[in-house]
Amino acid sequence: MVRDYSAFLPGGAPERQPGRALSAIEALGWGAFFAGQIDATELTEMPPVRVTAVHRSGLQVVGEGIDEIITPGLDATVGDWLLFDRERPKASRVLERRSLIKRRAPGSDWQVQLIAANIDTLFVVTSCNQDFNPARLERYLAMAFDADIEPVIVLTKTDLAEDPERYADAARAISERVAVVALDARGDEPAQVLRDWCGKGRTVAFVGSSGVGKSTLTNALAGRQDIATRAIREDDAKGRHTTTHRELHPIAGGCVLLDTPGMRELQLADAAAGIAELFDDIEALAGDCRFRDCHHETEPGCAVIAALESGALEPARLERWRKLQAEDAFNSASLAQRREKDRAFGKMVRGVVKARSRNRR
Repeated sequence: MVRDYSAFLPGGAPERQPGRALSAIEALGWGAFFAGQIDATELTEMPPVRVTAVHRSGLQVVGEGIDEIITPGLDATVGDWLLFDRERPKASRVLERRSLIKRRAPGSDWQVQLIAANIDTLFVVTSCNQDFNPARLERYLAMAFDADIEPVIVLTKTDLAEDPERYADAARAISERVAVVALDARGDEPAQVLRDWCGKGRTVAFVGSSGVGKSTLTNALAGRQDIATRAIREDDAKGRHTTTHRELHPIAGGCVLLDTPGMRELQLADAAAGIAELFDDIEALAGDCRFRDCHHETEPGCAVIAALESGALEPARLERWRKLQAEDAFNSASLAQRREKDRAFGKMVRGVVKARSRNRR
């Protein structure tokens, strides 16, 4: 049982009292945003916990004197904060999220997969080798922008590249609004280069393909080597999965790190705002077209086509914008249809239950 609840309430949040030592949950990222959603009455029965890992067996939650597994059934993901119901864990209340990254789940059943919640900075990791792919980076960046998360592109394996600056220039060309850093994931360099984003009370996440160095970066920032790493294949520079589940790793400086498995497929859905923010240059051009419903193909007065012809816009970038827009629109519509179908099915089930109840009377 939590003995002192004052630190969990708005007035006790660490950003309000910078000189006070962090409590156990503050070390997990607790702050004023979450403290403002609760009151002392709730805390006497339901202490706050954070989902620190997602396992096949359920969600691992950690708090003051709490470290348990909640069996599947709660609509939460790694990084979420809960008010923990000890008697009925599945009835725990999920606090409002500051951010949420998600994707269309792999497969054909049209579901949304929650990846992580309450992330402050998303480190999009790629290597200075064949793994470098602007289209893949744009997907991660659009996902981050849509979730209102600050993205940073991290280029690894600079020690193995003949010209790492070439990769850095290509990454910077994707968006002027995204910081790009190049480093060797081993040793002390990550802690020095990334420390501005890893302050006390912040939660950061590493995403990217398998083998790009996410676990190595996590080890470097955490100052330990307890997360398994494996080398990439030499023939195609592709990595092997080492991280098998999403997990938070608190570190001494007060930051919380999220390591994620490499994602072979990242299908965007309900991310139109993030795509528009990433491709704000094309969106601005589209706003200058003569016709509001311009498809940017053969219409007269098309500002996008004019930019292509003048060389101000690269054809490949326009094609990637079109592809992401079409994918997001298709997935979003399909997911909406699935949600509507689920609501209709639920309504039918409730109707059958009510009918049976009346017949028994």
